[in-house]
Amino acid sequence: MAISKANFNSFNVTPTASKFITFNSSNNGLAADDIGGSLKLLSTQTASNSASLTFTSGIDSTHKEYIFKLINIHPASDNAELEINFSVDSGSNYNVNKTAAAFIAQHQESGSNNYFTYDAGADKNNDTSDHVIHENVGGDADECVCAIVHLFDPSNTTFVKHYTVTTTSANGEPNNTSTRVSGYGNTTSAIDAVKFEFTSGNIESGVIKMYGVL
Repeated sequence: MAISKANFNSFNVTPTASKFITFNSSNNGLAADDIGGSLKLLSTQTASNSASLTFTSGIDSTHKEYIFKLINIHPASDNAELEINFSVDSGSNYNVNKTAAAFIAQHQESGSNNYFTYDAGADKNNDTSDHVIHENVGGDADECVCAIVHLFDPSNTTFVKHYTVTTTSANGEPNNTSTRVSGYGNTTSAIDAVKFEFTSGNIESGVIKMYGVL
């Protein structure tokens, strides 16, 4: 059986940038629409011996979920701890109360001293200080940490603000360390800014990209 072809102009759909052709709500025609779950790149921050990398715009009610991808974040000092914090006043203060739990897995290149355990160093007990989301990042030239952070519905003014973190790093023992963090900002105010930094020393290099989930 021959495959029928349709010309572009035979579709009664107005072309719209960044849209997809979908069935309409009645399933009897076509429409230009969003496809749920796709990512929109909103902002990119590049470190150059930076004290911190902050996102102070673009976090609003437009998206119900924001994803931060941390790529090859390299500390200026050895055994640095990567932190996150949130703001409800566009970055004037990063002091949202946070409660979180964390697990850590480690595997050395030598095959020794491997473990999986609860990570008390990366939990939080409803306090406002910066949240350590990964410990002991190596400072050698080829060592860094990568991570994905999900922040859910930050503009909601009814519920607390949930977030999850998945990380992987290399350090000088040498080993691979992976941390899984889940928590919430204990506030019903809208979170509108996010900060990343190390507990000591600068972020020598690396890139963080912020996406909105459509």
